[in-house]
Amino acid sequence: MPRAVWTGTLSFGLVSIPVALYPATSPKDVRFHLFDREGRRVRYRRFAEEPLSGTGALPPEGGLVDVEAGGADVPMPGVAGSRGDVSPATGAEAERSDRELAYGELVRGYEVEPGRFAMLEQEEIEQVRPSRSSTIELEDFVELEAIDPVFFEKSYFLAPRRDASKPYRLLQLALERTERVGIGRFVLRTKPHLVAVRSTEEALVLETLYFGDEVRAPAEVLSPLDGEVSERELRLAEQLVEMLATSWDPDRYADEYRDELLRLIAEKAPVETAETETDTTSPPSRVEELMEALKRSVEDAKQARLGGGRSHGHTG
Repeated sequence: MPRAVWTGTLSFGLVSIPVALYPATSPKDVRFHLFDREGRRVRYRRFAEEPLSGTGALPPEGGLVDVEAGGADVPMPGVAGSRGDVSPATGAEAERSDRELAYGELVRGYEVEPGRFAMLEQEEIEQVRPSRSSTIELEDFVELEAIDPVFFEKSYFLAPRRDASKPYRLLQLALERTERVGIGRFVLRTKPHLVAVRSTEEALVLETLYFGDEVRAPAEVLSPLDGEVSERELRLAEQLVEMLATSWDPDRYADEYRDELLRLIAEKAPVETAETETDTTSPPSRVEELMEALKRSVEDAKQARLGGGRSHGHTG
């Protein structure tokens, strides 16, 4: 069972429901680690691009930092494609460029205009960061159809806790009969969220929403539409839509790219890397178990595609 990402209280009016929040989705993206061709693990490290002009010290509180655009031209040792027409940094500059930076040495810069950044310390950000919410209070109830799907960000299941099944079911049925969703706000981890709580046949679902100023207006990317559509053209288009109409079945739409990647991975012979050889905490059969799981996943995907739903022209 997945772990709850938040526990607290869902309230509407005088009714309070102890709930736990669980992710409703589980992305299956194939994730890779980076290696060089000799099997050595490649990791990202933090380096200063170049010293700031002048003393390099941060400005007084409220000041701005000017960052020159020429930093990318300074050649970095071991980096292919760096410019060779600029002399390498020397002395203190070279030492500062080559030294890996610890996380505590970093500050956050917000670009207020091209090349000018307002610098904030982590402590300053923490001072204004909202505290974790213990309650999601539903402030308004609106029609679900009134919310454009572009506002929906991520879905979670709300599960009742501590014998709260009755008030949970009460809210679920009330939302179902009124065909409305509850709108509220809360802080998940360190980020404030606008949320919509809706009812399904099996559970209450919480949808995090984009705030109004985060959604672009269509006019930003679309020119005014012109051209008249004849009634005959419209009837033909409607006829085509009806011919292709069917019921929604998410199992019919597989991620064929992921299936193909898993097939390629299953065919590859595992490579022993330096990390693998020195890692004494992992059981010897870990690689074999992974390969078997991948092979079964590929076979299951093939059988599911052959057994049901229309073909999309890809046989894997």
